[in-house]
Amino acid sequence: MTTLIKGARLYGAGEPVDLLIRDGVIETIGADLSAHGAEIVEAQGQVLLPGFVDLHVHLREPGREDTETIATGSAAAALGGYTAVFAMANTDPVADNALIVEHVHAEGKRVGLVDVHPVGAVTVGLAGAKLAELGTMAKSKANVRMFSDDGHCVHDPLIMRRALEYSKALDAVIAQHAEEPRLTVGAQAHEGENAARLGLQGWPAAAEESIVARDCLLAQHAGARLHICHVSTAGTVDVLRWAKQRGTQVSAEVTPHHLLLTDDRLDTFDPVNKVNPPLRAASDAQALRQALAEGVVDCVATDHAPHAVQDKDCEWAAARPGMLGLQTALSVIARTMVETGLLDWRGVARVMSERPAAIAGLPDQGRPLAQGEPANLVLVDPEARWTVRGREFASIAANTPFEGMELPARVVLTMLRGEITAADGKARA
Repeated sequence: MTTLIKGARLYGAGEPVDLLIRDGVIETIGADLSAHGAEIVEAQGQVLLPGFVDLHVHLREPGREDTETIATGSAAAALGGYTAVFAMANTDPVADNALIVEHVHAEGKRVGLVDVHPVGAVTVGLAGAKLAELGTMAKSKANVRMFSDDGHCVHDPLIMRRALEYSKALDAVIAQHAEEPRLTVGAQAHEGENAARLGLQGWPAAAEESIVARDCLLAQHAGARLHICHVSTAGTVDVLRWAKQRGTQVSAEVTPHHLLLTDDRLDTFDPVNKVNPPLRAASDAQALRQALAEGVVDCVATDHAPHAVQDKDCEWAAARPGMLGLQTALSVIARTMVETGLLDWRGVARVMSERPAAIAGLPDQGRPLAQGEPANLVLVDPEARWTVRGREFASIAANTPFEGMELPARVVLTMLRGEITAADGKARA
């Protein structure tokens, strides 16, 4: 397939240029290009970025196909500008062996809208008691290079130390859901004034920060790579800054919802706002924005978590934690980081494409917009304004905390290895 993108602004800067894309790569960048028989995309000065990479999604397959499938989640990802996603292991059955991760990998390839990389479980059944078959999953056809018990913390320090040691030998990364479980028993919301006023048991920031500090020390001693999932507190930012100054191989992600939303939303008791870790105070959100701009927090990851109506439309204590994120991430980052001047579009490419690709070791993602590079691309209209409607998303579920909110910027087109996977609000099968 040959495609000609006309009049795009690379990284949102400079004069518009044309890009000729052939056989999955950027063949030529220049002015007034033409190509017989090419599909023409009129960019009209819109922003062209490398395709986004999400290190943290829940596609629910196998086991909860009533809430999401690899096909519907891939469509949502393509519509959100993603060209690669990492599917977490807390499926049913758990992705703790080669059979399950190979199924996820194969189904992702069959769908073909994004590169779906399965994340293997660190422990058998996510139970935290026995290491899973890390080596077998790494050597499988799925080529697993990230392991996580996300949804559960690997709370035993000996198990975590062994996982880090094995991961170093496998050239893999351990992604930790940082939550000391003994500090969060019965917790329902961020421990602060709002939770106290509403009678909700508090979730202390120290539950996250203590595990991050412990694991940074373990990773440094093991000489291994550690990734911290969904950072949510200002204290965790301080720990990460300290660990990086010591030379620890630690990276971290922040979700769009932790950048924009705060525990002020708890007043309605609407479970759409329930998430793990919980929405924090405004001071935490501001610290996270600054940390992302500075690079202390490396990247954005959605923690896309679809849920069935019966799991969300219920009383707060019984509701499942989690939010949709794939189709709103770009717009929330535009609002919290670009409109505030904390990042330009080049910075957006860094935190949504380049750094996550480097963390995961993806050689063909997050590449520069240059001749000869893979055509994994996203075209963004920075002037667009749109209103979030969860039922219009590609996901089966509709549990978005941004329902009815007007957001800036929108994905116009997504391209995976030269093939258009989403355009004009529709995924291309």
